[in-house]
Amino acid sequence: MSEMMSTREVAEYLRIKQRKVYDLVQRRRIPCSRVAGKWLFPRHLVEAWVLAGVELKHPALPTAPPPAVIAGSHDPLLEWALAASGCGLAMLPGGSLDGIERLAAGEASAALVHLIEADSGSYDLAPVRQRLGGYDIVAITWARRHQGLVLTPGNPMGIQGLADLPGRRMALRQRQAGSHVLLEYLLGRVGLTLADLDIAADPCRSELDLALAVRDGSADAGLAIESVARQTGLDFVPLHEERCDLVMRRRAYFEPPLAALAAFMRDPAFVERAAALGGYDISNSGEVVYNSA
Repeated sequence: MSEMMSTREVAEYLRIKQRKVYDLVQRRRIPCSRVAGKWLFPRHLVEAWVLAGVELKHPALPTAPPPAVIAGSHDPLLEWALAASGCGLAMLPGGSLDGIERLAAGEASAALVHLIEADSGSYDLAPVRQRLGGYDIVAITWARRHQGLVLTPGNPMGIQGLADLPGRRMALRQRQAGSHVLLEYLLGRVGLTLADLDIAADPCRSELDLALAVRDGSADAGLAIESVARQTGLDFVPLHEERCDLVMRRRAYFEPPLAALAAFMRDPAFVERAAALGGYDISNSGEVVYNSA
């Protein structure tokens, strides 16, 4: 085939009728040039035009087996379940957004994600759809958790809600954490922003780190889950119930590590532990909430 193709040659190349080629020309939808009354089509431009329209349903993810870790959000129940189930997975907490990026980069087998949608207040996994929507991804509910303010035992400052936070030292999670996203959302609902708060020290890398910052007096309050407040003996003011999801490649769901964890979620020991930690609703645990297929 020559570098400059005729209408007939383009039709054969695209496997369409010549009248369709003329239609594309008239609508200026295909690269071409009119020379001496004849339409010519540069082959390399036509090939580039075809490739530009290629849609990949499942873009390629790294092919090497990912590390046996669950990245994303920190969760005490998950941390315990990974050890108790014998699934062989470890935690690599760095925040929900960090977990999504590590999953995309092939640096984790799964990610624990809890990201509220600012406009709707829902947990529709919009960041997962945006970053991983074309991949073979599935998400299952891990648990629903109670989020709220963790406070010094006895709550000597009398903090009852977000409106009482201005003037108090507030411990924060890192910006990649779902708890940070949630705090900004909840503050917005009462007409506040982070700029209205007195931010204490550096961001805390986990739920437990934040609770300990309040416990040792480095901060007066912070947003964390109820189970961490119980674990550290802090007061707790409930503000919100969130959904946490485990996001993974579809094939990983059927492989031994994550399959073992999913099976353990139906074990009586898992139910007992969730109740003992407090602040968990596991009635929908294991339910598929997203499937890219």
